[in-house]
Amino acid sequence: MLRTLLRRRKESLAIEDVTVVDKPGMRRAVAATAIGNTMEWFDFGVYAYVAVTLGRVFFPADDPATQVVATFATFAVAFLVRPLGGLVFGPLGDRIGRRRVLSTTMIMMAAGTFAVGLLPGYSEIGFAAPLLLLACRVVQGFSTGGEYAGATTYIAEFAPDQRRGFLGSWLDFGTFIGYSLGSGLVTVLTAAIGETGMVEWGWRVPFLVAGPLGLIGLYMRLRLEETPAFQQEAERAAEAAEAAEAHGDTVPVEEARQSGRGRLKEIFTRHWEAMLICMGLVLLYNVTNYMVTSYLPTYMTSTLGQDATTAQVLVLGTMLFVVLAITVVGRGSDRWGRRPLFLFGSLGLVALAIPAVLLIRAGGVLMPAIGCLLLGAMLVTFAGTSAATLPALFPTRLRYGALSISYNLSVSLFGGTTPLLASWLVATTHNTLVPAFYLMAAGVIGLIATLFLHETAGKPLRGSGPMVETEEEARTTVAESRTEAGRHARDVWIRLRHPWAGAGHREEEDEE
Repeated sequence: MLRTLLRRRKESLAIEDVTVVDKPGMRRAVAATAIGNTMEWFDFGVYAYVAVTLGRVFFPADDPATQVVATFATFAVAFLVRPLGGLVFGPLGDRIGRRRVLSTTMIMMAAGTFAVGLLPGYSEIGFAAPLLLLACRVVQGFSTGGEYAGATTYIAEFAPDQRRGFLGSWLDFGTFIGYSLGSGLVTVLTAAIGETGMVEWGWRVPFLVAGPLGLIGLYMRLRLEETPAFQQEAERAAEAAEAAEAHGDTVPVEEARQSGRGRLKEIFTRHWEAMLICMGLVLLYNVTNYMVTSYLPTYMTSTLGQDATTAQVLVLGTMLFVVLAITVVGRGSDRWGRRPLFLFGSLGLVALAIPAVLLIRAGGVLMPAIGCLLLGAMLVTFAGTSAATLPALFPTRLRYGALSISYNLSVSLFGGTTPLLASWLVATTHNTLVPAFYLMAAGVIGLIATLFLHETAGKPLRGSGPMVETEEEARTTVAESRTEAGRHARDVWIRLRHPWAGAGHREEEDEE
């Protein structure tokens, strides 16, 4: 009994256990990671909006539907290699640091996107053209495998606990800014030079713009410092290695634990439940995201026969709505919690997916605009919350790797394949409500994952101490910790003297 109670005793924090955030460093971290996401999603926005054009340039077929499916198949291939990128870059980021890996992924993403703009078409080099396009997509997908998980990890480890939702939402703000810039550029080009001009040369322009964007992002990332959480974890690992070296028989054990293989084994054996929750939430977010951003423009034009410019403007307007609302949602998640927002969004997706698609299918401008905004409202619920929720599922020493693997597995299997599967199902079944059914299934899976999610708003990341903005907040946190530790010490003493008196508190302590 005594041994059990002493194990449950909570120690109070010392002032050195609380990290006061470096505000200039925090702002640089948010800006540099957000611009990487802007770069990534600029490419996705461009690719989604020129999918029909790329089909004509790179794939020989008389059937426009076949060209679209082939284009989205190439789009999906990039997602199939993302888990490989996650397996390489994730554990590497946990070993050598977040900053260096994020700089590498930035270079690869920019190079892969820029190269697409230089490729010759099928009419010039035949089947080598789609193969080269595929190679560029593989480079993009491999690098992206380490991008989003690293960026969310970096921001989460720099953000104070009480503002992690708000600051994390700026990462996905960059996502939708990038998509809006890419899709907006394609819309303006299409209106200016027409579809014929786009097929002849206009499609190259958005991809070539990626080069300067990538250089700007790389410059910003090279100026970053390593996160406080990673530095603290590295110091603990060094101390553990020194202690292990003092006992020569334990050195191999510690080396195996710190190796890439050892980390992967620990991720899959000890954190599989968190990985499943992560994959469910990522599926919910990314199926909605890719359905709206990547498939909806093609669905409205190729399937429903609506005007291309109108469809592009409606989806672009939806993205601008998400941009305006996303940081508000992020701030709300700090106040109300992550779970309530995910519950609201997943239930809303199940209930509103069919009405939204029916409105989009109605034709005209007003009804489709309302349908797009309904989907955008569900999307922003996930987009404004995910960057703060997902990193908190894993401990510091494994965060980058575990998040990279689970995130990219889910995106590659369910998110990135959404445009391909949706277009194939619509072409096969001739049922234009397929996108709604697809979204409803994602909502159900996301709801199940959310029910198993523990609330993390306002709490320190696993494996890290509290993060605050000011010295005053640090002192307050230490004082509150001492009060909490004193209360637990009192409860232990009461139980030692009167074991029956504390029976009612055991369940509460176990939960804490």
